[in-house]
Amino acid sequence: MAFPPPLCHGQGTLPEPIPLKRSRLSPDESRLIALEAARDLLLEAGPQAVTLKAVGNRIGRTHANLLHHFGSAAGLQKALAGYLADAITATIGDAVNAARRGEVEPRRIVDMTFDAFDAGGAGALASWMLASGNEDALDPVVDAIHRLVDKLAATALRPQLAEVIRDNTLMLVLLALGDSQMGGPMAAALGLNREKTRELAARSLLSALTEEARLTATAKVSQAKV
Repeated sequence: MAFPPPLCHGQGTLPEPIPLKRSRLSPDESRLIALEAARDLLLEAGPQAVTLKAVGNRIGRTHANLLHHFGSAAGLQKALAGYLADAITATIGDAVNAARRGEVEPRRIVDMTFDAFDAGGAGALASWMLASGNEDALDPVVDAIHRLVDKLAATALRPQLAEVIRDNTLMLVLLALGDSQMGGPMAAALGLNREKTRELAARSLLSALTEEARLTATAKVSQAKV
């Protein structure tokens, strides 16, 4: 390994020492590295490129090593779907809470959700896995969304408000997933702007947030009277 020449007086401060590369990773670290490589392959070449061999080649791991972590190519793809869903829902959850505080416009939440399923590859991955016979392909996505809805609904002051949250989360996710599959062709066939579905989703989300704010204010007034 070649090291840079030592600094002479007046040339500046010494660079930070470079940590030695660890040759042995923990199981969780190895799994995360594999999932990040799988995500990159998904974005670069589509879901059909997410194979154990391709991921192994990219990160310098053997086929047997990846089998140990994921069991099969279908297991890898399912784990990737869960990895993407967790990241998506965490981001959406933060954005929704910011929108409740008036810090983020509803359209921003819509764009984040739609982009995650479209440009982020989650929609294409789920569709391809289902077409390949992996019937439980959407389980990690559904589970992550369920956790998000439960977390958001837990802050509701009334059951009616929790229902509003569930309804609009369902609407937003289904619109985003459908748009990632057929949004372009459908918009073209109907002579509509490609952004039309996003506009409709933003309008619905704005209405939902307004209704949530009204119900929250009503609930607070009722609590104050008790």
